[in-house]
Amino acid sequence: MSMTALMPRQPVSALNVALTAGGRFVLGAAPGERFDLVVFYRGLHCPICARYLLELERLAPEFARRGVGIVAVSSDDAERAAAMADKIKAAALPIGYGLSLACARQWGLYISASRGKTSLGIEEPALFSEPGVFLVRPDGTLYYGAVQSMPFARPAFQDLLAAIDFAIAHDYPARGEYAGPL
Repeated sequence: MSMTALMPRQPVSALNVALTAGGRFVLGAAPGERFDLVVFYRGLHCPICARYLLELERLAPEFARRGVGIVAVSSDDAERAAAMADKIKAAALPIGYGLSLACARQWGLYISASRGKTSLGIEEPALFSEPGVFLVRPDGTLYYGAVQSMPFARPAFQDLLAAIDFAIAHDYPARGEYAGPL
C-alpha cells in the first residue's frame, strides 16, 4: 500500500461529515473567506487530542477574525464525538465525526490499529486515523498540510495564526507544488 500526499495548489479530497451540533460539514459548501482549517484528530481516546482541540476552541475567534473557518474531524462515532465536544466544551469549534478510513487515507493520513485502552482508560477503536492539519483555500485547493504518524509534535495554532497573518499580508503562495521530474 502506497500513500499519496495531497499537493499544494491542487484540489483536496472531498470531505462530508456529520457534526455533533447537527447538520453536516461539507468542505467547500460554505468556505471561509480566506481558508478552511481542517484538523483531523485521533478520537476521544487521545488525551493529546483533547488538549489540542481545547486550544483550537480557545483560539476560534482569532481564526474567524482572519476569515478562516475551522472544523475538527475524527472517525469516532456520534457518541464518542459528542463526548469529545462535551470534554472540550466546544462552542465555537464544530466537531465532525464518522470520517471513513478510506477518506482519511485520501487525505494522506496515517492509520493505526488499536493497542487497547489508553492512559485515560478509554478503548481505542479497532482502526483510526492519526492527526493532520490542513489549510484549504475557498477554491478547494490545498494551501498548507501537515500529517503526523504519532499524536505528538503537532503544529501549534499560535504559529499557524502568525503564518496566516504573513500569508495574507504578503500574498504568499502555497509552496511544495512542484511535481515534475527531478
